[in-house]
Amino acid sequence: MFGIPGKPPVTLTPRAAAQIARLMQQGGHAGLRIGVKKGGCAGMEYTMDYVDEPDPNDEVVEQDGARVMIAPMAQMFLFGTEIDYEVSLLESGFRFNNPNVAEACGCGESIKFNDMPEDLARN
Repeated sequence: MFGIPGKPPVTLTPRAAAQIARLMQQGGHAGLRIGVKKGGCAGMEYTMDYVDEPDPNDEVVEQDGARVMIAPMAQMFLFGTEIDYEVSLLESGFRFNNPNVAEACGCGESIKFNDMPEDLARN
């Protein structure tokens, strides 16, 4: 686990917390699990999945009625991230304001992290 005692590994804006709480209530889910996986033009992509039961190794963040679980492999990449929910005329969705990102592609869906371990960057 990567963190500072007393400080959550990720924070949610009020809009993100409200949207996650709404999704949890609508689907009867325990929360959303966020993670990262290999993919995209910059090398890595964020993932979000509904969770009905937390994994014992997940880092759990609860804020304003929302519950987010951070997958173990993603914890070091997401520490310090603020998750927002934006709505515009053309689209709506979650946005990750992550201080660990070194590069992002134009679409914002694919990212490259500062000091990414070599085995993740190659695979």
